[in-house]
Amino acid sequence: MSKYPSTVHFTGLNTPVGIEWSARNLDVVGEIPSEIDGAFFRAVPDPAQAPMFADDIALSGDGMVAKFRIHNGVVDYAIRYVETERYRLEKEARHALFGAYRNPFTDDPSVKGKDRTVANTTPVWHGGRLFMTKEDGLGYEVNPDTLETIGRWDYYGALKSETFTAHPRIDPVTGEMFFFGYEAGGLASLDVAYCIADKDGTLVSEQWFQQPYCSTIHDFAITEHYAVFPIFPTTADLDRLKAGGPHWAHQQDLESWVGIMPRYGKVEEMRWFKGPKGVSAFHFVNAYEDGDLVHLDICLSDTNAFGFMREAGGVQRDQRDIGGGLTRWTFDMAKEGDGFESRVIGPPGDMPRLRDEDQGRNHRAAWYLSMNPQGGPPLPGGPVGIAFNAMFRIEPGNGRLDMMPLGPNMAINEPVHVPSTQEGHEGWLLAVVDRQTGENSFASELWVVEAADIAKGPIARVPMPVPMRAQVHGTWVPADKLAQARATAGENANEDA
Repeated sequence: MSKYPSTVHFTGLNTPVGIEWSARNLDVVGEIPSEIDGAFFRAVPDPAQAPMFADDIALSGDGMVAKFRIHNGVVDYAIRYVETERYRLEKEARHALFGAYRNPFTDDPSVKGKDRTVANTTPVWHGGRLFMTKEDGLGYEVNPDTLETIGRWDYYGALKSETFTAHPRIDPVTGEMFFFGYEAGGLASLDVAYCIADKDGTLVSEQWFQQPYCSTIHDFAITEHYAVFPIFPTTADLDRLKAGGPHWAHQQDLESWVGIMPRYGKVEEMRWFKGPKGVSAFHFVNAYEDGDLVHLDICLSDTNAFGFMREAGGVQRDQRDIGGGLTRWTFDMAKEGDGFESRVIGPPGDMPRLRDEDQGRNHRAAWYLSMNPQGGPPLPGGPVGIAFNAMFRIEPGNGRLDMMPLGPNMAINEPVHVPSTQEGHEGWLLAVVDRQTGENSFASELWVVEAADIAKGPIARVPMPVPMRAQVHGTWVPADKLAQARATAGENANEDA
């Protein structure tokens, strides 16, 4: 196959771009506050080669790491491919060698046993290092200044898990990173590795446990004293994979589960709570404690949002008919039994964001993406195939809800939060917004939004000179952390000389 398929995964906002480029002093409409000083890193799936199979999906795209560097109101931009083993092998071959999404049994025999990950989901900053991650493999370290790929990261051989989550959680007080890897022991295995790295990035703990069934554990949560592992019934099966079938199939009649353990405890202390059948959530806003209660806020839907996962399980549901909402699950750790309370606290949506300092603590406000009914039909694009056209700010404590709606033919990517140095100021949000300008043509802008007043829209915009493919996740790294990492790298280089 020499051309990209004419499906939603390769058209619209998912049209492959495949260009590595950089630019300095991009035009700015409005004024960016001077206290916004740092880098907005984005993970962008963008296939460098046409796929082997016509039914391939957007999530298979090779990872690109993008960076908006903002300083004194000036914006520079750069984007490069993450040079994974998979990317380098296919670049040399000049065509696809890896087959169906997360199914090595469909690969060209020449790449048997090679690293399949595309590192396209989340940029992770911890211990002065930048990693590009995807949950089917280990992360790849990337130079935060040049965006050059340094290599696969396994904590100098200390990490035994074969996988690393795209959603680690960093404690704002201790600086520790809590993370996990599912299918840690191999394809379709029940093994989950639960790990802790200290504030300097040294792996200090790795424990393994088994989940009730092999589920796609995309996200998890921490509180001050607990680690929380929600399990939803989208499952993998080794025999299905060996037959060339899909990695994931959603099972609507299977219960969900939530495992909760002391975050510094033993996995044998895991307590399992039984949840409703068939539900799904890929992202969680936060978790926190209130006495004996553990609250978990999740972007819940009544079935899987990904069409290819639903269809593989025989679930026939139009995307527009999926129900759900921002939901709070509450677990009483002082009570016996496997039940818990559930209540909807906000409209449906996904791609949540909160202040880093609120991680694992009671948060006053959070932000997430959703649909604006007055915004017209959503644009095709993004990992699910339908792009969001609104952003909410919610205060769970009092129910306040504000919306930043987008106009017709517009879409918004997941925001990042930038803290403010001003006392009482809620900070800023950065997000890329796309607009359709013609048939299968789009223009993108970086928006700067005041976090406490999203309804007024952007205070500054940065029009981009070339097309941009939809991102998955992003992260903000302040300038002082970038400088500290640069200094540490220089010291290490001098020691090695």
